[in-house]
Amino acid sequence: MKRIVLIVSFVLAFIRLAAIEGMWIPMLLKQLNEKEMQAMGLRLAAEDIYSVNQSSLKDAIVIFGRGCTGEIISPEGLLLTNHHCGFGSIQKHSSVEFDYLTNGFWAMSRQEELPNPGLTVTLMRRMEDVTDEVLSGVDANMTELKRDSIIRVNIKRIEGVAADSSGFDAQVRAFYYGNEFYLFFSETFRDIRLVGAPPSNIGKFGGDTDNWMWPRHTGDFALFRIYVNKDNKSAEYSPDNVPYSPAHHFPVSLKGVEKDDFTFVYGYPGTTRQFLPGIGVETITSVTNPVAVSLRNRRLDVMTAAMNQDPAVRIKYAAKHAGIANGWKKMIGESRGIIRMNAVERKKTFESDFLSWATRNSKNNERYIQIIPTFEAMHNNLRPLSLSRTYITEAGLAIELVRFAFQFDELAKLSSGKKQNDEKINKAIARLKAGSDVFFKNYHLPIDRKLMGDLLSVYYSEMNKSFNPPVLNRLIAKHKGDFEALSNDVFNVSIFSTPARLEKFLKGYKPKHAKQIVYDPAYQLANGFYTLLREDIAPAVRIIEYALDSLQRIYIQGLMEMQPEKRFYPDANSTLRVAYGKVDDYTPMDAVHYNYYSTIEGIIEKEDPDIYDYVVEARLKELFLTRDYGRYADKSGRMKVCFIASNHTTGGNSGSPVLNADGHIVGINFDRNWEGTMSDLIYDPDQCRNISLDIRYCLFIIDKFAGAGHLVQEMTIVE
Repeated sequence: MKRIVLIVSFVLAFIRLAAIEGMWIPMLLKQLNEKEMQAMGLRLAAEDIYSVNQSSLKDAIVIFGRGCTGEIISPEGLLLTNHHCGFGSIQKHSSVEFDYLTNGFWAMSRQEELPNPGLTVTLMRRMEDVTDEVLSGVDANMTELKRDSIIRVNIKRIEGVAADSSGFDAQVRAFYYGNEFYLFFSETFRDIRLVGAPPSNIGKFGGDTDNWMWPRHTGDFALFRIYVNKDNKSAEYSPDNVPYSPAHHFPVSLKGVEKDDFTFVYGYPGTTRQFLPGIGVETITSVTNPVAVSLRNRRLDVMTAAMNQDPAVRIKYAAKHAGIANGWKKMIGESRGIIRMNAVERKKTFESDFLSWATRNSKNNERYIQIIPTFEAMHNNLRPLSLSRTYITEAGLAIELVRFAFQFDELAKLSSGKKQNDEKINKAIARLKAGSDVFFKNYHLPIDRKLMGDLLSVYYSEMNKSFNPPVLNRLIAKHKGDFEALSNDVFNVSIFSTPARLEKFLKGYKPKHAKQIVYDPAYQLANGFYTLLREDIAPAVRIIEYALDSLQRIYIQGLMEMQPEKRFYPDANSTLRVAYGKVDDYTPMDAVHYNYYSTIEGIIEKEDPDIYDYVVEARLKELFLTRDYGRYADKSGRMKVCFIASNHTTGGNSGSPVLNADGHIVGINFDRNWEGTMSDLIYDPDQCRNISLDIRYCLFIIDKFAGAGHLVQEMTIVE
């Protein structure tokens, strides 16, 4: 395609155009961003960042696991990401005897590197604009159903041809709600081994209290390695596999950063919704977020109490607790930021301006004029459904036993058919046995029993009664509204609540035993909640969201007509992007100013031996007291830990490399500041900051703290 695609930031009328806003498509940097980036300080060409003709920075960026970013930092496939991204893998290798979460893990040889079945990393090889091909046969007068039907056929054909001709995985992704389409070629690596991880008192220092906050003092990193076959191709795990030899690996800089230094983040941001109208933002921040926050509060309180009493429970629930708390705190900050900016009213003001423009000027004014009123009507219809879905997912299906019991739905259905397939039944039983081992390894029944009573009580008292599963009404009536008694009864009766009971059931399983699944109270609760979602809520939501997506596509077309001088960047959708800005401090409130970096002194200041999240490792304290920082201190002898910059990031950017003007790693992105968490919906250049681990602190921990200097030696270090 010869055209230059119009890509740029949607900036609302009340926000100044800021070069630091945006998540940009790498292949379009030369047309859209190269000069601006270079004017800000970049010393590379766009071709150095993304190229299909030569090795470039993109060849060292991967999707890590199911939603983080990682980067290759040595010619031998050494991979860097966040500790919280590798947390699940570290946990799976941990036990009371070998507690790598608490003590850390360091492979002192290749033989000690630990395999991680199921963990993958994906490397994008190249991307292409296929908008014309995808929209071939589409015209403005056809129905949305006809349009989508043609697009699906075209995408399937394009992906098939691309995969067959390239040998790579091929996927077409929509941008701007279907105004543009890009084809991505990628390769997935399946033999990923754990190389190193600091103790949680470093990798998760500050825990949930510090999460989303600045200043931070968290050494949030972990090291893995990509292994391949002897042809340097992706392969399943084998002891004969060898370290991957990448087309590019990032040099690691010891120069550090100063205020106003140019930086850019290269990674896979997950989801943003910058084009969401005011009424949609209002639903999130004033309706669904408060309910989810309240319900997650209950879960966190129960988990925390149990974890503080038993080290084994702490290990089991560490990842679960962190996952719940991460979203909980983000939602709180997001709502606060929207309120502080008066964003809902400002968005609505902008929408009024759009309506006035459409009425006055648009060639297609009829369809543009109807957009804003239609948005209002659709979101009003969507709001009660979104609220009900929040209660179901954050209360009913937040009970672990309930979700686990529903995994046996397939077995029950296989056993109840007229023609039962013994082979399929046996395979299902084998899968369930393996899944049960994983479930009970990280399960503590008293936590879940307490939560069932608490969460169902809130669900029943606050939800619209029309969304009560019949089984819930029966159980409540049976126990006369006593939710504690209800929970005790379910756990005492259910075959899914203990490993011994479930093992006995599966060991002698025959199709006639399917009734025990169907009549199990935990399964019935699960089936009730999932039926509500599947039959009552999801179909209605899909209809509305389908219509909204189509409307958003037309709305964006209108915005581009209304603001032809502006560049528009697409919402994040887990595809490779570049965000750029500068190292910068900020003022979150009156009389408070935050510096752009933190130091090891802050770790010592926060130390509290009685709070797990603020325990300082003895070895780290020793290095601090002797000021034994090696070559990793700055010029004045300070050991810097983290820094902030104005790069526009979101979930999925965790683990992304933060690069300097020469494309060298200076940091590892791991969070945003709390005042800026609303940036998924609207960006405030004065408040939004990404938080990064200073790469020098990372190397200091690897070398001086852990004694794993051999890992630093295989990196390309820039002094």
